[in-house]
Formats: sequence, C-alpha cells, structure tokens
Amino acid sequence: MSTDATAVPVHVDRGTAYELEPPAHDTDLVEVERGTPAGELLRRYWHPVALSSDATSTPRTVRALGEELILFRSGDGRPGLLHPRCCHRGTTLYYGKVEEHGIRCCYHGWLFDAEGNTLDMPCEPDSGRYKDRYRQPWYPVREYHGLVFAYLGPPDRKPAFPTYDVLDDVEDGWEVIANDENIGLEGDITPCNWFQTHENVMDPFHVFILHAGFSGNQFVAEMASMPEVSWHATEFGVTSHQDRTLDDGRFFHRVTEVLVPTVRIVASPFVDVTGRSDSVAWTLPISRTETKIFTLVKRPVGATVPRPLYDGRRWEELSEAEHQRFPGDYEAQVGQGAVTVHNHEHLASSDKGVVMFRHAFRRALAAVERGDDPVGVTRDTDTATYTVRAGNYIGPRDEVIGLG
Repeated sequence: MSTDATAVPVHVDRGTAYELEPPAHDTDLVEVERGTPAGELLRRYWHPVALSSDATSTPRTVRALGEELILFRSGDGRPGLLHPRCCHRGTTLYYGKVEEHGIRCCYHGWLFDAEGNTLDMPCEPDSGRYKDRYRQPWYPVREYHGLVFAYLGPPDRKPAFPTYDVLDDVEDGWEVIANDENIGLEGDITPCNWFQTHENVMDPFHVFILHAGFSGNQFVAEMASMPEVSWHATEFGVTSHQDRTLDDGRFFHRVTEVLVPTVRIVASPFVDVTGRSDSVAWTLPISRTETKIFTLVKRPVGATVPRPLYDGRRWEELSEAEHQRFPGDYEAQVGQGAVTVHNHEHLASSDKGVVMFRHAFRRALAAVERGDDPVGVTRDTDTATYTVRAGNYIGPRDEVIGLG
C-alpha cells in the first residue's frame, strides 16, 4: 500500500541504560591477591592485621590481602602469624595449643615458634633430630601502640617499620588508643573493595554534600560550609587543603593526607582538636571485596572520641528507611558495589584529588614492576618516622595558610 504522506523523522532516545558498556573494573586499582601487580605492591608495606589484644593463647583467624592466617601469642609474650596449614600433614593450626614458646599442632604435636621454627616433633626419634629441616610458613610482625602489623611481602624487600611523630610524642596525661571499630553491617568489615573507601579521603566535597547537606550536619558548624579546595602532590601521596572563612572572621585551614598505599590521616571533623591531627588510620584490604579500617588515636586519658549522628541517632540505630534518608560513607561507598565499575565513571573537576591519588598509586605499581622499591619504602634502617601534616588550623589567614 502506498501513501503520499511526508515521512516524519522518528525520535531516537539516547543515553538509556541499554547503551551502557559491559561493566569492568580497573584491575590496577582493585587487586589484592599475591601475584597480581596491585597485590605485589601492597605486599611491599607493613599492614595492621589485628589489635594486640587479639593475639592471645587462643589461636585466632585473621585475613589480610586475600590470605587467611593464624594469629597467636606464645607464653613468652611473642605474637606469631603463621600460615594455617601445618607443614607436616596439613591440618589447620586454628585448633593448635599455644604453649610457652609457640603453638603445637593438634594432629601430631609438632611445635612451632612465632617465626615458624620447628621446636619439637614428639612422634619422631629424639623429638625430631632433623627438625631444623622443617619450618612452618610465617610472616614477620611488629606491635605498635596496640596494633599488630605484618609484612606479607618478599623477605629480601622488607621495609623499615613506619612510625608517626604525632603518635610517638605522647605528653603526660595523654594516651594512644588502638581502634578497629568500623561502621558497617558485616562485623566491622566493609563489604566493598578497599580502594573505593580509601580514595574517598581525597574527596572533600562529599563532606559538604553527604555529611552536611543531604544527611544533615553530622559534625560541627565549621564543617558545614562549602570550602575552597586545592590538592597537592607530595613525596609520599596527596594532600587536600580545605579553606573556609568562619562567621567570626577567623580562617579555617584544614589539611587531609593519604600516603601510598593505605595510610589515611584525617583531622577530627568535630574540630575538637586544633593543630596537627591526633590520629592515623590504615585501610586494610582483607580481600578484593572486603575492607577494614584500623586507627590509632592520641587523646587525653579517659576521653571519648565523638561519633557522627544522623538525625540525632547513631548509624547502627537507624532503620533501613532511615538509612535511605540519612546515608553516610557506608551507604555511598558500599553503594558503588562490591567492586566499583570504573568504566561507567564520569570524573569531573571536583574529583581531582581522586585522580591524583590513582596516579600516585599507579606510579608505585610501575616502580615495583621495574624491580624498584615503591614510594615511602626504605630498607637501610629498622624504623622510619613520618612527620604528619594533616590537621585543623584556625586563626588569621596569613598565620595558618602555610601550615600542613
């Protein structure tokens, strides 16, 4: 059938979800497993894996960088972190018996010290005349202000242990408290990739929107106004400067920093401490889809650390409907998915800090792939002290703008 009617162009909708590319993530950023580029970079640093109080005479399973390990403290006070499968016949040391000098396997009684050395083989002649031939796989550990740190990388690349000047200069009447309490629904484990929680530290604009506007001001009035933001590459990572002129005319210069790969130093958002930050935190990649934050906080003896409130209530007290009305970091970060879809992102000028940290992380990746030590690693001393820059600096502009 023919017609003389003039054809009318059909409007075609664009930008529908049907046109999205298949989701993909950036493996350089999200991998944590041994043998992957990012996993090998992470293994060139010390990581907190537990509280010191978790290392006891009862073996405890801890997980870090995609590995499951056994933590214990022998009777002589030494913490140990061992591979769970006994090197004899492979049963788990989770059921081992902790003794004065190590942990004894429940199956045939082989006894290993905190460094995996075999001390006793009771079923063998002379209690193991050749016991020096067998060693239980282990990792080096260090305790620092109530946290157990482990080095999970190549033995010949073990770096100096990092310390932090603000934590080691503890005045009379002050103390350093170790904390592993995270906001979350999975036993203090955030169910998403570590990188999407860590890079959030270089996103200061979300404080004004998420924490001050969308969910109500969860901190203090000084934090509720839009800051002037700049980002700065440093020798070890990236800092952000957030500047505000307060209602009383004082200038509020706030500095936040991230160090490659997992250190985050954020001054109190309650502005209860002015000057340099009184805390240092670490983002521990447990697996590719699980994260835990460990924090060391310096505070007056007996003082409590403020927590954000959502419509006057603590996060864990909210109903599901209230979580929708008052979302915070947990909802925004876990809401990206277990591993975010990088090829669906559209980064803008306000994401400059995120981009800068990703670049810093990639440069460290490239260094390891070349066979070099990554940023922040030194191996010619036992310890290396970092000078903290982050903090809340309030006063006349010309006096505080250069601080941090």
